[in-house]
Amino acid sequence: MCNSTVCDTLGPVTPVGSGQYVVYTSNKAGLRFYRQVHKFTPKTTHNKMKFPDGKIPTSEVNREHTFQTVLGFGGAFTDAAGINILQLSAPVQEKLIQSYFSTEGIEYTFARVPMAGSDFSTHTYSYNEEEGDFNMTHFNLTEEDHKYKIPLIQRAMDMSKRSLFVYATPWSAPAWMKTSDEFSGKGTLKGEPGGEYYQAWAEYFAKFLEEYGKNNISFWAVTAQNEPTDGDIANFSFNSLGFTAETQREFVAKNLGPTLEKSGFSQVKIIILDDQRLMLPKWAQTVLSDPVANKYVSGIGVHWYLDLVVPAEVLTLTHDKFPDKFILASEACEGSLPWTKNHVSLGSWDRAESYAYDIIQDLGHWVVGWTDWNLALNLEGGPNWAKNFVDSPIIVDAKMDQFYKQPMFYALGQFSKFLQPDAVRIDLDPMPQGLDALAFLNPDNSTVIVALNRKSYPVPISIHDEKQGYLEGQVPAHSIQTFMWWM
Repeated sequence: MCNSTVCDTLGPVTPVGSGQYVVYTSNKAGLRFYRQVHKFTPKTTHNKMKFPDGKIPTSEVNREHTFQTVLGFGGAFTDAAGINILQLSAPVQEKLIQSYFSTEGIEYTFARVPMAGSDFSTHTYSYNEEEGDFNMTHFNLTEEDHKYKIPLIQRAMDMSKRSLFVYATPWSAPAWMKTSDEFSGKGTLKGEPGGEYYQAWAEYFAKFLEEYGKNNISFWAVTAQNEPTDGDIANFSFNSLGFTAETQREFVAKNLGPTLEKSGFSQVKIIILDDQRLMLPKWAQTVLSDPVANKYVSGIGVHWYLDLVVPAEVLTLTHDKFPDKFILASEACEGSLPWTKNHVSLGSWDRAESYAYDIIQDLGHWVVGWTDWNLALNLEGGPNWAKNFVDSPIIVDAKMDQFYKQPMFYALGQFSKFLQPDAVRIDLDPMPQGLDALAFLNPDNSTVIVALNRKSYPVPISIHDEKQGYLEGQVPAHSIQTFMWWM
């Protein structure tokens, strides 16, 4: 719990001396970023800690075998997040934003921004309600942008020592542009790609980037649509806009790509899909098979909601087919399933493990970053106009002028704090037995290993670094540990 006088901080990560490593632990038993310093041993001591077969398999760190460059971790500046944060007193607001973005916190590098309303708004709205305004003459940002999004993004940018990758995502076009004439449910843009409605929608993107630019917020990327299947296959009760892979391909090639280029936003990356990994690799193949669409697309966005039934190997398959396109995990949250008893579950360690496991699976299969959903929600898991309540790493109790850092917050921090932007995943072979783990090399030449133990008992670990020696110990039951050392 954090209030105006009490809040835990982590502080900057400071190097330890040669021959030493530092380990940070968060676990079900209650440790949060608990820091210890240990020494590497020049000789292995396998016989002191035994697996059932009598010895510990040693994992080798191989810095010569590299994979993807990691850009970082983050969350979304939704209307709901802004509403909750601004209900706190100024000192508590500051502590919350610091917890995510400052050197005293977990130092997020990604910020996702909904273009106009999402379900995590108090009502449906767009930036242009003037029917037939294909030139976007009446485009205007709303109170939600000026009150709940822009000021908080600016505050996060000001306090962050790391650069923020800010990217925008639309949920729905103005209702008058859609076949359904509604913000939610099934509905696509009227007409065909290349036509006046699709072109007006592309102009809407450019106007959004322009207006935010007037507030000194530059975007790293836009996604072409949040969960395009929501408005095509499914009939959800919240804001949506349907695309097939084919119509998204044509929209990018004929409208969005050329319009951003013409409007001076050619540096803004376009991310396709932004939906479940179930659609991969077919969705990427359909869009990127067209050379015109391909040249405008930089990345592929994936959500986590079907990850339990779709293996992470589809990410590697997609990467192998399109190695020049990055894959970004662009949304995740717990408590979203309709049959979930508690959308918000204060203190749930199971949800922390779920986050950590998904991050390791994603990053182990070429994903370059992982973005959580709402930065902060209330005790109900909202506000949300569609009653689509979920959980969040930070929960605000406005009446008490305080907020709770959920175990999910610390799970994210075990990665985001210690993996610097442009860290490179390196080989760790074999995977430590009984654990989920990955290794990385930071730009400052520090080595990082994150290990997750989902078991109810401690698991021994033995890692060999030919330049340092052996790192040996035990990863506690139900814990996440980050090991770090410098050359």
